[in-house]
Amino acid sequence: MLKTASTTASVPSPSFLAAALLAWYPRHRRDLPWRTTRNPYAIWLSEVILQQTRVAQGLPYYLDFLTSYPTVHELAAAPEQEVLRHWQGLGYYSRARNMHHTAQQVVSEFGGQFPTTFAGLRQLKGVGPYTAAAIASFAFDEAVAVLDGNVFRVLARVFGLHSDIAAPSSRKEFQALADQHLPPAHAAEFNQAIMEFGALQCTPAKPDCLFCPLQSQCWAFQHGEVALLPVKSKAKAARTRYFHYLVLRYGEQLYLKERLAGDIWQGLYDFALAETDSADLPAAEVLRHVEALGGNYDARRVAEDRPAPMLRHVLSHQKLEARFHAVPLVAPLPETALRDTGLRAYSAAEIEELPKPVLISNYLAKIR
Repeated sequence: MLKTASTTASVPSPSFLAAALLAWYPRHRRDLPWRTTRNPYAIWLSEVILQQTRVAQGLPYYLDFLTSYPTVHELAAAPEQEVLRHWQGLGYYSRARNMHHTAQQVVSEFGGQFPTTFAGLRQLKGVGPYTAAAIASFAFDEAVAVLDGNVFRVLARVFGLHSDIAAPSSRKEFQALADQHLPPAHAAEFNQAIMEFGALQCTPAKPDCLFCPLQSQCWAFQHGEVALLPVKSKAKAARTRYFHYLVLRYGEQLYLKERLAGDIWQGLYDFALAETDSADLPAAEVLRHVEALGGNYDARRVAEDRPAPMLRHVLSHQKLEARFHAVPLVAPLPETALRDTGLRAYSAAEIEELPKPVLISNYLAKIR
């Protein structure tokens, strides 16, 4: 049974909720390119890119991916590093790797054709319930309700649901409610409408309750709890990590390496790294790290570059404080260091083509 906060509250009927949102949507919807297509590939791209990304930020990436890879075959055939380079700046790079793997799966297992049902789409790597529902309804008119953060918020406020939306156990409750109110003959438009309503009208902060078409039957509005819903438990506090990058330069080349699995930024490129428990690393320690790599340096020029510039970068679960220690070399790094660390010397043009964390790109922009 759905856990509403009060048995006396007015509860919108399925016909009222659908009618109100379907009337609101044509007047307020944003003109977005993925809403004018039934191509499952284009819809899937938009859904992957917009996960944990604002529309304004994701739109240029969507257009770039469609231009660079017009079909799933071309995305599947692209090198992973190239895909990561196009993704650079969006964050959550596992999305890009999963997207690439999914494209390859669609080509190798499904002949380049996306499955046409919710159940079939769930077989694809990285395609969860929300993405499968979005593609199934938008591309193939299957009557399956979407459930994203916007939908959670609208349903929690309208029906007075106090279940923690961050708890996996709450998903069945909200999904049942979304399914109950989905009009089968207008599934795609209703799904778009309720998500757009949450994005534009029933926003997290300062929702436009005064001109809301659901105001008369919204539990949260009637009970003064709009700001309290939905309930979402706080994530664990982000830990701080201290990165000390050794920016090794020989002539016009910089040494970078590919980050491997097991940590953030897998498949992206950064400099030689010493991670410590302090934001400070004395010059003598920096040089000891360089010497451990077999590097021959110009100590006077190292001293001239102190203090090392520092950049901060915030991830969903980590805060990074990174200092960049410029170390001019008087000879190339020995082959043993290149083999053991994965470092390699790159020209400026080559570095431009490498997929890099935003943190590294920001630093490079500063020293150009």
